[in-house]
Amino acid sequence: MEKNINLNFENDLKRLEERLDDLVEICNRLQTENKSLKEKQETLSHERASMVQKNEQVRARVEAMIVRLKSMEQG
Repeated sequence: MEKNINLNFENDLKRLEERLDDLVEICNRLQTENKSLKEKQETLSHERASMVQKNEQVRARVEAMIVRLKSMEQG
């Protein structure tokens, strides 16, 4: 009887260890993925800021061209 209890306990303990190992592996993988996603988000944020700035520059140039065209039309 005592052997069965010990054997059951050992089996339960082994399963628990395996589950903990799996959880540690999952946590490590998620940490790596999270770091990668944060880096990608940072890169995309910088790219977006650059594109917004370029868009504003282009808008200003187009508006200046429109003003010049209108003044040529009137002149």
